[in-house]
Amino acid sequence: MYDAFAITVRTVDAMGEELNRIWLRAHAKLNLALTVGPPIDEPGSRTHGFHPICSYMHAIGLFDEIELRRSETTSYDIRWVTPGGETREVEWDIEGDLIARIHRVISDRVGQDLPCVIRVRKSIPAGGGLGGGSSDAASVLLGLNQMFGLKLEQPALVEMAMSIGSDIAYFIDPGFTPPRPAIVAGFGEQIERVESSHRGQVLTLIFPDFGCPTGSVYRAFDSIVDRGAPDSERVRLVVDAENLGDDLVVNDLYPAACAVQAALGPLQKRLADAVGAGVHLSGSGSTLYVLGRVEEGLLQEVVPECRVVYTRLC
Repeated sequence: MYDAFAITVRTVDAMGEELNRIWLRAHAKLNLALTVGPPIDEPGSRTHGFHPICSYMHAIGLFDEIELRRSETTSYDIRWVTPGGETREVEWDIEGDLIARIHRVISDRVGQDLPCVIRVRKSIPAGGGLGGGSSDAASVLLGLNQMFGLKLEQPALVEMAMSIGSDIAYFIDPGFTPPRPAIVAGFGEQIERVESSHRGQVLTLIFPDFGCPTGSVYRAFDSIVDRGAPDSERVRLVVDAENLGDDLVVNDLYPAACAVQAALGPLQKRLADAVGAGVHLSGSGSTLYVLGRVEEGLLQEVVPECRVVYTRLC
């Protein structure tokens, strides 16, 4: 078990108007409401095959730690942090990671190399629907903009973010760490920051020992769900509620995630029966969450194969 009740801090080492080093915390998010429309059928358009959404996204206390340090050459050091505090290498090609891709995008945008060492220590699981990779990329984008004194403004930052991933733009909220809650619509580029009465809500996160590939979940969604436009009114209802309740939380991707990962539905039912409360899916999965703190011993008995984290909305 791991408690992620975090206070976010940022430390910088100044060098004139630019910076030598920046430390950042890249927070995960939950989708407290996620409604999804059918894919756009406009062959040849940039958005062909994309799904419009309307979602209520809220940052949580679980985070990855990122260090940016100016250097003569660029290198990336990305490692998992285990519950015991050790680290191990990630399982994918680092050059294809979102932080490397966003580094190349911003370098191309400004016509400079922006050489630096980028060190990431990851606690947010991959393929969990928590936006860990997107949050890392947004933090690196904001950090490079600050460290090299580029003075790129929000529209340019969002444009660069959208060129490589639809969730990244939510995490671009200059001056606010973690990012403020928001209604996110369109293809992820329409972001309305909202006041939240839900900050401080305690959560129990359950991480299965499998992920849900986002592309596969959306393809399954197309094959099993007949949907109209994203339900913005349903999302606004959750945002405006004084208190969150299991009857308010909605995720249109849940049936599709269960189709992609056959073990997800039985796991969710087993948990719901044991805890006597709603067990919800974040994003395209596979992270499940409960509103409130579930007793540790019960979870060890019911889902011994799963990692559990206690955190809260922030």
